[in-house]
Amino acid sequence: MSKFFIERPILANVIAIVTIVLGVVCMLTLPVSEYPDIVPPTIQVTTNYPGASAEIVAKTVGIPIEQQINGVESSIYMQSTSGSDGSYTLTVTFAIGTDLDTSLALVQNAANAALAQLPTQVQSQGINVRKVSTNILLIESLYSDDDRYDETFLSNYAIINLQNPIARLPGVGQVTVMGAGPYSMRVWLDPQKLDAFGLTVLDVQNAIQSQNVQVAAGQLGGPPVSGDQVFQLTVNTLGRLSTTEEFEDIVVKSKAPATEVKGLEQSRDSSPTAQIVRLRDVATVQLSQQVYSVFSGLSGRKAAHIAVYALPGANALDVGVATRALMAEMAKSFPAGMKTESLYDTTIFINQSIDAVYTTLALAGVLVLIVIMLFLQNMRAMLVPATTVPVTIIGAFAAMALLGFTVNLMTLFALILAVGIVVDDAIVIVENASHHIERGLSPKDAASRR
Repeated sequence: MSKFFIERPILANVIAIVTIVLGVVCMLTLPVSEYPDIVPPTIQVTTNYPGASAEIVAKTVGIPIEQQINGVESSIYMQSTSGSDGSYTLTVTFAIGTDLDTSLALVQNAANAALAQLPTQVQSQGINVRKVSTNILLIESLYSDDDRYDETFLSNYAIINLQNPIARLPGVGQVTVMGAGPYSMRVWLDPQKLDAFGLTVLDVQNAIQSQNVQVAAGQLGGPPVSGDQVFQLTVNTLGRLSTTEEFEDIVVKSKAPATEVKGLEQSRDSSPTAQIVRLRDVATVQLSQQVYSVFSGLSGRKAAHIAVYALPGANALDVGVATRALMAEMAKSFPAGMKTESLYDTTIFINQSIDAVYTTLALAGVLVLIVIMLFLQNMRAMLVPATTVPVTIIGAFAAMALLGFTVNLMTLFALILAVGIVVDDAIVIVENASHHIERGLSPKDAASRR
């Protein structure tokens, strides 16, 4: 083979130029990530059964959903978790190389088939099905130096103002806000007051559900009407409640027992023979975080964290640059005292790894030239590896694209090994050719000798 190309230098040069062009194009377009895609892709199914124990969630929610999803095409195994807070999470793992877009539709259809078998409270919560990644690209943290904002405020600010814009960036697969969670209207019931007014938890729950609704009240003066009707008005009513005062005014019972209960504060609206019992009479209403079992911090300060996951095959460096640029732009409109910081960013390590490969390539090339110049003392011999080694290394990127590889730690390590092999071979070949030239052979015949 070597003799074939030695006798056809133009063909060899054309192949070298084409190899360099393909290698450069592939090098600029190959996805960049920290690790190769060797982890099976997963789809997560989540829902919530408020107030239920883990055992009840597993029996009434987990079993119907898992019976429908079990055996979905290309799935390997499933893993479910039922929490004592009523949460349910099912993770379906698929074979490597599975098209998650197709699998997502299959899992969604199977979950919808199980929806009719679930409790009413779970149906109202809905079932969330989404693709998830186990590889966090970076984490952006929101905090304030003087702790003027608590975890709940920071988490809600991130959910409302930052989560959706980041999720719309190209290459972003998932954005999760980790922290205290969203705001929730919490109703702390007093058992003694409930008993005094002859109420149960179910009575309070039904009152909240029936009065915290959006009602279409219709119109006044709408058609068909008489000819002298001049105005047509839309009737607006109080819809879903949003403040603690509105929730406190919810009527739980229209008539209370006509007995005075010692030691209990009576309804502010009535005497012991009250006709109306409101929610504030039997409970304390508070706007606070949804779950108290989760908290977050940053170096001793209250914080909320935004975890950004990249899509499989996405360029991690481009996603990281776009995310940081968006956060810098959004930071201009932050409330006074709120700051952002990224303490976990895998793209920094990826950049350092790529820079290390470039350094290795440069050092290897310089060492080859120095070794050849010192031992052979021939400028022509030094030009041979100087022109052939770059062609081999750049062409490796075209082979990576052909095989479906990405630029990651594994392929970068392989590239470093390839650099060592090519450099070593270049030294040996040039030295061997120089040896035959010194014995009187022509450069063309010496290059053909082994």
